[in-house]
Amino acid sequence: MKQVRPKKNLGQHFLTDLQVARRIADTVDAQPDLPVLEVGPGMGVLTQFLLAKERPLKVVEIDDESVSYLRRAYPTLEDGIVADDFLKMRLEHTFGGQPFVLTGNYPYNISSQIFFKMLDYRALIPCCTGMIQKEVADRLAAAPGSKAYGILTVLVQLYYDVEYLFTVEPGVFNPPPKVRSAVVRLRRNDRTAPDCDERLFKRVVKTTFNRRRKMLRGSIKPLLAELSHERTCIGDIESFLGEESMTKRPEQLSIADFIALTNRVETLFAKP
Repeated sequence: MKQVRPKKNLGQHFLTDLQVARRIADTVDAQPDLPVLEVGPGMGVLTQFLLAKERPLKVVEIDDESVSYLRRAYPTLEDGIVADDFLKMRLEHTFGGQPFVLTGNYPYNISSQIFFKMLDYRALIPCCTGMIQKEVADRLAAAPGSKAYGILTVLVQLYYDVEYLFTVEPGVFNPPPKVRSAVVRLRRNDRTAPDCDERLFKRVVKTTFNRRRKMLRGSIKPLLAELSHERTCIGDIESFLGEESMTKRPEQLSIADFIALTNRVETLFAKP
C-alpha cells in the first residue's frame, strides 16, 4: 500500500517504532472504561494498538491523503474516521456526550493549542495522553522555580495532574524532527473551579509571565493600569505594589499563590 508523504505544513512526523507506539497506546489504560479519541493518526501506527484494546475509538485527521490511507488500511474503523480539523471541532457529542480519553502523536506545530482546547472541554476529558516535543512536555510538568514553568504550566496544572512518562529520540520518526519528544499523561484533579474569578486568574497569569524577567510589581502593572478606574485610589495601587510579595518573579509562584494574587487584585478594584 502506498505510503503517505509527511507534510511539513501540517507538522507531520510519522512514528515508525512499533514498540514506542505500543507504549503510547498503553497510556490510555489509566481510564480503561472510556472511549478514546486519537488526534493526528497519520498512517495509523498508534491506531492499530488502540484498536486492539477493543474500546470505542475515533480518530481525527485533517490530511486527506492520510484519511484515504486509514480507510484502506483499517476498514473496521470506517465509521470512526473523522476528516476534520481537531482545533475547530465541537467535542460535546463526539461519543454521545460521554467522557473520553484524548491521545495521539500530536502535530508539533499545534501541540500547545491542543492542550488549551482540552482545558475548554475538561469536563469531558478526564485523561489526556500522547507524544509532544520534549520542550512542551517539560513545560507541562514543570514545578515552580523552573525555567520551564510558565503560562501553559499553570493553566494546565490548575485542573490536571501531569506525568512525564518517557523521552523519545528523533530517530524513530519519518522524517526525524530536530527536537527530542516525550510522552505525557494528564489526569483531572479534584478542582472543579479555582477559588477566584477564573477569567481574572488567566489574565493575571498571562500578564505576569509576559514580563517574566521582572518582579511582580513590574510585570503586573499593565493589568493594573487596564483595570484602573475612578474609584481606585493611586495610593492603593502603590501600597499593593510595595508589598514584599511583589518582589517575587512569576515563575516562583505556585498555583495557590496565583489564586491568592488574583483575589487580591479583585479586592483592590472592588473598592467602592
